[in-house]
Amino acid sequence: MAGYRKLGRTSNQRKALLRNQVTNLLYHGKIRTTEAKAKEIRRITEGLIALAVKEKDNYETVTVQAKVARKDKDGKRVKEVVDGKKVTVFDTVEKQIQKDNASRLHARRQMLKVLYPVTDVPKEAAQKKANTKSVDLTKKLFDEIAPKYADRKGGYTRIVKIGQRKGDAAMEVLIELV
Repeated sequence: MAGYRKLGRTSNQRKALLRNQVTNLLYHGKIRTTEAKAKEIRRITEGLIALAVKEKDNYETVTVQAKVARKDKDGKRVKEVVDGKKVTVFDTVEKQIQKDNASRLHARRQMLKVLYPVTDVPKEAAQKKANTKSVDLTKKLFDEIAPKYADRKGGYTRIVKIGQRKGDAAMEVLIELV
């Protein structure tokens, strides 16, 4: 007996489908799919959330010096002439950053093996590249999802049966984060 459902697809198609649905589940919080797919998605998602819960506080805060371009009142960079060339003026600023410890970094890389990159497009800028921003799902897992489930020992997802699909009578379900 196999340790997973094949879902009637080749291995690379199946892996891509599951990665896509896990990414969408973590980004949106719930998705609608068939029961067999939902049970496979649950396995992967629960593992990722458990990894995030385990490593959520495993970092150190470090103060670093960073060079930042000086800006005028309009938000444009300030330039001055040095040796006949226009050069941007930089200020040194101290910043607090989170530096992952080794096990958290490994967990982040394990998550990135599963999750696809997500680009958020605002509704008013649909069909345009302007104002799109990349969403860091691993950061969302560590900062938003993991603290929510910190006191929970598992069971991070819920599968609710909706009914049979009209076309092929497959059982449809709603899988959501609890």
